[in-house]
Amino acid sequence: MNQEMLDRIVAVTTVEGTLAHRMGIRILSASGAEVVATMPVAGNTQPFGLLHGGASCVLAETIGSLGAALHAGLSRVVVGIEISATHHRGARDGDVTAVATLAHGGRTIATYDVVISDSAGRRVCTSRLTCLIRDRVPGGEANGTGLDREQEVTTD
Repeated sequence: MNQEMLDRIVAVTTVEGTLAHRMGIRILSASGAEVVATMPVAGNTQPFGLLHGGASCVLAETIGSLGAALHAGLSRVVVGIEISATHHRGARDGDVTAVATLAHGGRTIATYDVVISDSAGRRVCTSRLTCLIRDRVPGGEANGTGLDREQEVTTD
């Protein structure tokens, strides 16, 4: 994995105005094999004060898609095609930490197992994300990041 690609993809997830930015997702480390990130519980809760299950899914999809993009390489595009999540317990405060681990990395499909834990290390959510990998359409770049429009959507 080259540093230029990692910098470009992580930049997309931290751009002001993206969902990942609004939710406070911070990438701690990233490779095609494993991505680690944190997200605050505050601001990402449901009406009863618990971490919203949808927020857990956004975190899982963000880092799983990032891992898939790093696995695929610059000449490929990743598109999330399926996500599932089991919510084990609630989180009320602090940060949650998510670790996405490559379960299958092929030429056309990448699947990541994502474990989200609370600040005490207890499992909050287990998620699985599958991404389709396909060739980049020539001239498909939508901005200066080097990522086309579909990659922007799946990485934030």
